[in-house]
Amino acid sequence: MRIIALLLLATPGIIAVYGIKLMRDALFGEFHPIFFHIALQGAAGLLFFLGGLAFIGGFILHRDRKRNLTKGRFDQNRSSK
Repeated sequence: MRIIALLLLATPGIIAVYGIKLMRDALFGEFHPIFFHIALQGAAGLLFFLGGLAFIGGFILHRDRKRNLTKGRFDQNRSSK
């Protein structure tokens, strides 16, 4: 079961790292032929990075909520003051 959880976290991490690589390559002008324009390469890299980061952050927040480690800061049922 832990191997599945590790793969679930490693896959978005690898995607985020690949996104950083795409943005770096776009910044330094190294064009990958799969993209039509270097700006599309940079935008795809940004989306990959943000998507991977959001998935990992959401996973950690979900785990902390389940273990009651958030101390009520991120409760969904809490009314706004």
